[in-house]
Amino acid sequence: MPQKKSKAREQERKLEALENILGYAFEDRDLLTQALCHKSYANEKGWALEQANERLEFLGDSVVELSVTHLIFEDFPDAQEGDLTKLRASVVKGVALAKAAERIGLPEFILLGKGEEVTGGRKKRSILADTFEAVVGALYLDGGFDISRGFVLSVLEFVISDIVEKGIGDFKSELQELSAKRFGSIPRYRMTEEGPDHYKTFHATVLVGDKHFGPVPGTSKKEAEQGVARIALKKLGWSEADRIVR
Repeated sequence: MPQKKSKAREQERKLEALENILGYAFEDRDLLTQALCHKSYANEKGWALEQANERLEFLGDSVVELSVTHLIFEDFPDAQEGDLTKLRASVVKGVALAKAAERIGLPEFILLGKGEEVTGGRKKRSILADTFEAVVGALYLDGGFDISRGFVLSVLEFVISDIVEKGIGDFKSELQELSAKRFGSIPRYRMTEEGPDHYKTFHATVLVGDKHFGPVPGTSKKEAEQGVARIALKKLGWSEADRIVR
């Protein structure tokens, strides 16, 4: 009996440690436990398959996809449907989710059966990606879409930032050109931030002449500034004809 209590306390400490990493305290910690439970562990314990994380993985997959879809829809206003599909696929593919799981230290918290453990289950890309999605599903059920979306975008920032850098124009440079031409000054940006260190949300505003735009959120300062610059350009009616000839 004392041994069981000791194991239960240890599991509670691990769940609390993971909550600190996630930046969110669960109302229902059983959801988090389920998200971490691989089917090999459930089988070993004689639990029903429903107690493993596959259902939460199914839900989390949709949350991840919707979160990323919404972001790239906003950030790539001129992209066609086919291009958006390709961009989304590059973010939500298994290798990216597995890397995200590794970046937050998720492997050490996964509940694996002994057989899966000895065959290197904690390093298997499929298990890492599936557990990441299951955790997202648990966050969605316990905290709602905003919580789960914020987590997804922050942890996948390293993928999203790469796409933003390679796939969209430099809206800040274009806004600087417009501001110099129309107002004889450069844009002035202000930044605020919120959330825990490992997944902050940044909010950028910009002053162009005497006009304020924003705030626009982003998972990085660069993304937020590019976003508010894009909004400012659109509202100010900046076009190809306005470009300064160099």
